[in-house]
Amino acid sequence: MQEQVSLANRLADAAGAVISRYFRQPFDVESKADTTPVTIADREVEATLRKIIEEMRPDDGILGEEYGPKESKSGMTWVLDPIDGTKSFTVGRASFGTLIALCEGDIPVLGVIDQPILKERWVGDTEVTTFNGKPVSTRTCASLKSARVASTSPAQLAELHGDHPLWKKIYNECNYVVWGGDCYSYGLLANGWVDCVVEQFLAPYDFAALVPVIQGAGGWMGQWDGSPLTLTSDGRTLAIGDHARKDDFINLLR
Repeated sequence: MQEQVSLANRLADAAGAVISRYFRQPFDVESKADTTPVTIADREVEATLRKIIEEMRPDDGILGEEYGPKESKSGMTWVLDPIDGTKSFTVGRASFGTLIALCEGDIPVLGVIDQPILKERWVGDTEVTTFNGKPVSTRTCASLKSARVASTSPAQLAELHGDHPLWKKIYNECNYVVWGGDCYSYGLLANGWVDCVVEQFLAPYDFAALVPVIQGAGGWMGQWDGSPLTLTSDGRTLAIGDHARKDDFINLLR
């Protein structure tokens, strides 16, 4: 795995070099077919990372947000989100990140969350997660009522659970909710600042890198029903720092 970790760090360095040239600079923002924004930085980062992977590990597959899939001949696939949180990036907010995952078959085994402006990087291999080179761990959480929860926006959690939208149910049952943050929230969870991140409508390149980071820090990340996350999952994701709260949060989301 050390060879793959070294390559993942090289990829993150290359992504950060591109992103830093564009951050808080004028550039056009386009809308993709699904109405989500994309910039020249997104495309240049992914093109750069794909070139490095194809040179270093030509038999590995690649699944990227901007340029689609390359079939794997080795059984290993790199999953890339060049800028997770493009909206934050376009408004000059440093809560976005580059996500780099390596999957064995459909299972994420290595993940990187890189925030190049703040110079913050999480690297997880499901056994150990480091933050800027030092091991980190999630924190204990005594109850739902003491839990700090993060999510991208209330719109992601607007479906009705009884008489209330899901976000309102979470508000009522937990300590408080913070909105925004994209992949950065998962780094904060790994460092013990957040207890749970709940989201849906995520694609594999949105969550694959997060799974090893959370697991390596001692947490759990899976689907809302408690099943593992794979490249074929439906994008309803739940990350928890304390395994003791897993059933509580799964029941909350039912």
